[in-house]
Amino acid sequence: MPFPARRAWTLAAALALSAPLAHAAGSLKPCRIDGIPNELQCGSLQRPLDPARPDGPKIDVHYLVVPALARNKQPDAVLVLAGGPGQSAIKLASRVMPRLSRLNNRRDIVFIDQRGVGRSAPLDCPDDSKLPVAEQLDDTARYARIDACRVALEKLPYGRDGGLGFFTTTLAMQDMDAIREQLGVPQWNLFGASYGTRAALEYLRLFPTKARRTVIDGVAPPDMVLPASFSTDGQAALDKLFEANAKTHPTLKADWHQLLASLPREVSVQQPLTGVPERFRLERNLLLSAVRGPLYQPSLASALPAAIEAAARDGNFAGLFGLTSAFGSSPSLRLAMGMHFSVVCAEDVPRLAEATDPPGADFRTANAEMYTRVCKTWPRGAVSPGFYKIAPAPSPVLLLSGGADPATPPRHGERVAQALGVTDKARVQHIVVPEAGHGVMPVGCMRDLIFRFIDAKTDGTALPQDAACATRIPRPVAFQPIQPPESATPQGATK
Repeated sequence: MPFPARRAWTLAAALALSAPLAHAAGSLKPCRIDGIPNELQCGSLQRPLDPARPDGPKIDVHYLVVPALARNKQPDAVLVLAGGPGQSAIKLASRVMPRLSRLNNRRDIVFIDQRGVGRSAPLDCPDDSKLPVAEQLDDTARYARIDACRVALEKLPYGRDGGLGFFTTTLAMQDMDAIREQLGVPQWNLFGASYGTRAALEYLRLFPTKARRTVIDGVAPPDMVLPASFSTDGQAALDKLFEANAKTHPTLKADWHQLLASLPREVSVQQPLTGVPERFRLERNLLLSAVRGPLYQPSLASALPAAIEAAARDGNFAGLFGLTSAFGSSPSLRLAMGMHFSVVCAEDVPRLAEATDPPGADFRTANAEMYTRVCKTWPRGAVSPGFYKIAPAPSPVLLLSGGADPATPPRHGERVAQALGVTDKARVQHIVVPEAGHGVMPVGCMRDLIFRFIDAKTDGTALPQDAACATRIPRPVAFQPIQPPESATPQGATK
């Protein structure tokens, strides 16, 4: 999930590198990454692909340490768990660090590339974002590309003989605890966003004594059944957009349904990333994808009413496809799709038949059908029944949810908070920011709230936190295109 902005780093960071984590001096080496000008510390740990076969294939799990600025630092480092599934935590570091700058004064911040992403036995598929739109949209061609990627990945040393099944969340969390031991960190402070919240919950289940504090932002619990919930939650966010703009755009919902009813149709747009003009047949599923992406960020969603109206009334789809390209276009947000399918095919798709979430009226079941098709041939890892059960919180947990989130809205956070607090409600707080999208951390004062939670000296003073500074933030007003006055005469023209 996105964490925009940067900050300048001080000379103190470079000086702090002279005092690396006590037990990891031999495993850490100076390194640099894009977006952070300072020299940092990088390391790796060799792990068995299959823990049941310690003498079998091995993979190297890579990680980055951003050392604390102060010499008298705290021993409990912060571990950042990336989203997706399929994001590289290391590639996200330059986006996340501005939000964790206060914590970094006295705590190391650690980014581990989960097995299957970045340099940790990557399961990357070719990037098709610059292909002609018509080729991206063709289902037959899309599934052929995914099948070809799977075949290529199965030829890798760690992909042979069902190796793609050993990239589950459970095995990844075992890797991360092994790195904790290598670094000599007595306890992590966990920060997980989106899929990273599922990873954090699994780490708490497996290693309850090794987490001091946990922040989970945009809660995606293990029992969520992602392909089914995508439809339900995307529909709820879209309906909320219609409701929020009912006064300023009273025909927006009708325009939307008129647009859906007009499909399929031939449209002309510029390819969002290349700018090359294209003409192609617009199907329902693509239109829904074009709308769903901007809903993740209220600042982008504020432009959807005007874009939908332009498409419905004038056949102008430039706005919709422009918003789609604006969302998630950063290389740091790109997913390792092989790892993504390895996780979802093992942990979610087998439970689709049990899913109780009703499909969205507009989004229907297209997402579930796509994953079902891909997972028919994708190697599937073993998942323990205990994975889907959330145990009582062993230490303080702060849950964050955005009320306008189309992927992980508050209903999931509420369920998890109830399970975590079943024996001690004082250990759990669920904060809902009503008009936030997917990811609450970037909103207003949330970075300071998270700092206070983790920095609190005792568990008793860590919670509750006052979030009024964020919960009162309104939804961004709908974007209104500037219209030239009707009487305006272009320069050089005559009346």
